[in-house]
Amino acid sequence: MRRCFQIIMLAGCLTTSVGCFVPLYSARPERRVQQLLYTSEDLRSLVDEWERFWFLDQPSHLTPIRTHGGIL
Repeated sequence: MRRCFQIIMLAGCLTTSVGCFVPLYSARPERRVQQLLYTSEDLRSLVDEWERFWFLDQPSHLTPIRTHGGIL
């Protein structure tokens, strides 16, 4: 039982650090650049989604110039 528990703990420690032993991105430079671009675009779109969800992308009503949404 103790041996089984040790193996499970060792497997858990190894699976949580996959990025250290197994490379996260490809070794080919062209493919790696593409993967990094996709990752950065995903993170950038995440911030846009967060602001849209919390209505932070709307114009502020505290500005001295009022924005009514029409053509000024």
